[in-house]
Amino acid sequence: MSATAEQASNASTLQRYFRIGERGSTVGREVRGGIATFFTMAYIVVLNPLILTSVPDSTGNFLGGGDIAMIAAATALVAGLLTILMGVVANYPLGLAAGLGLNAVVTFGIAGLPGMTWADAMGLVVLEGLVILLLVLTGFREAVFHAVPAQLKMAISVGIGLFITIVGLVDAGIVRKPAGAPPVELGVGGSLVGWPTLVFVLGLITITVLHAKKIQGAILYGIIGATVLAVILESAIGIGGQTNAEGEVTNPTGWSLNVPALPEQLVNLPDFGLLGQFNLLGSIDRIGIVAVILLVFSLMLADFFDTMGTMVAVGAEGDLLDEDGNPPHTRRILIVDSIAAAAGGAASVSSNTSFIESAAGVGEGARTGLASVVTGALFLVATFFSPLVSMVPYEAATPALVVVGYLMMRQVKEINWDDMEIAFPAFLTIVLMPFTYSITAGIGAGFLGFVLLKVVRGRAGAVHPLMWFIAALFLVYFTLEPIRDLLGV
Repeated sequence: MSATAEQASNASTLQRYFRIGERGSTVGREVRGGIATFFTMAYIVVLNPLILTSVPDSTGNFLGGGDIAMIAAATALVAGLLTILMGVVANYPLGLAAGLGLNAVVTFGIAGLPGMTWADAMGLVVLEGLVILLLVLTGFREAVFHAVPAQLKMAISVGIGLFITIVGLVDAGIVRKPAGAPPVELGVGGSLVGWPTLVFVLGLITITVLHAKKIQGAILYGIIGATVLAVILESAIGIGGQTNAEGEVTNPTGWSLNVPALPEQLVNLPDFGLLGQFNLLGSIDRIGIVAVILLVFSLMLADFFDTMGTMVAVGAEGDLLDEDGNPPHTRRILIVDSIAAAAGGAASVSSNTSFIESAAGVGEGARTGLASVVTGALFLVATFFSPLVSMVPYEAATPALVVVGYLMMRQVKEINWDDMEIAFPAFLTIVLMPFTYSITAGIGAGFLGFVLLKVVRGRAGAVHPLMWFIAALFLVYFTLEPIRDLLGV
């Protein structure tokens, strides 16, 4: 067979398997779409390690010993494999990777709980993925989906957006805790000072402008540009880090995490030492079964409903929805997404989920799973470039968190602020997440507020039975210590 004939045969096989012509696309469009999706998602390979290494677990240990390159390699590996699986199994142009917001829940809401380790926290992520998979396979998904009011789901997304924003501002040193009152302030002494702050501001402006001009890959380009500037400044001026070897802040205008510098190697064999570093049931002994159930449920809410919205939004962009507004092979999509959640925990990189950035690929013409295969393959290639991640300082990466927070905040308009029964619970959910540095606290307060207002207004019958059950669990969660004291346990 000639080379031309073989290429035609391969193209024909792809056409049949992915139904490319049937969906009005071409192989070229799918490849372009897959590349576009990768470049709009690739920032997660940088951001996920930085978020997961923000704080130690309750035992004082950082994930992977703080090895950012190792976390980046595992992040890219899981994203690559699961995105390819989405394309091959579900034939849908969706990219998957470690979810922003979800990694914040694991880092700030779980790993630091008394007695918890990173392995325990990642075990909870695996449990969450298995629970979602069970819900999908049994059809119980619809019951859970309908139990939580739609506007409360929007509030959860908005709250996570604000939480991500404050994490970005704090990590970049834009918002700091002063020695005395007030509890927080702008920069150092109320002023923005230092070259790292300039890098953050210019990075934020760059991403905002590129996004406003609808340039695909705006977040990635902003991170790259800010990182290059940071490396040049450090090389020319020698700014240094904020803390000394003992962790004391001796240079408040320095870099808040790693000092940007070119790594010794740009390409290296990836270190996948994080794979399998999870403890499936260890968290039960650490924090108790009730807390485990609530934390798994919190992860599930942040993951599951976001996935539903993402796959519908991407399908609408590509005119892939049926007359009822459902994507093709909905169950397959959700099964792969559930497996991705568990796989992220098993690889110690947090829950993986579908990315709304996949709409960029659809905008380039992608309509089938071939685009996902292309995206996934590029993520696998990226595992060899993980050393580059170690040169990215917080000040170059965190502008992306602020922009993502803005994108999530836009959903606040979907909440009816004139209806107190939903508005006040939504308000509690939104404000308590950033103000308590706890996504779980925000969700719990919102659920309890929703049930309470329904009861006092004589509309208890309008509360879904599952909401009663969930609210009762959160009530126990918030009063767990007094209950233990009362029972002497």
